[in-house]
Amino acid sequence: MHALKYEGWAELAPVMAAAMARLELPGLDEARPVVVTAIPATSAKIRSRGYNQAGLLASHVGRLESLPVVTLLRRTRGGPSQTSLHPSERRANVAGAFAATDAFSDRWKGAHVVLVDGVLTTGATASSAAVALGHAGASLVTLVTYARAITGERPDAT
Repeated sequence: MHALKYEGWAELAPVMAAAMARLELPGLDEARPVVVTAIPATSAKIRSRGYNQAGLLASHVGRLESLPVVTLLRRTRGGPSQTSLHPSERRANVAGAFAATDAFSDRWKGAHVVLVDGVLTTGATASSAAVALGHAGASLVTLVTYARAITGERPDAT
């Protein structure tokens, strides 16, 4: 994950997404639309990396699962990198940092949103994004990540 996120190895995304697509996701057999979306990166991070690693993973997961991939979230603001922040600082850093895009139309109200990110650390980013998706009308949000960082802190239960 580090190579994809920080070293420009975008060619790792299909391999990583294949592992993610092998996960058995809950709620896919129910009668509701399913859509894949990514945690959005800040424009500064995209300029720096040349891509959003979560977006690359989401596009490959969607293709492998034959699910639509739609940009349903946008960043409402940036903030400092999460990497050196304490869990409580992470929550504050991303609180309200996401909003639904115009693509979250009536078509996706009530949908099961598969939210893709590269790494789960405390869950603060995913939680903030899921709240925004819920406010927009998602009926279920399932987070799929490639990696889980072990920090010695318990992930958020919220």
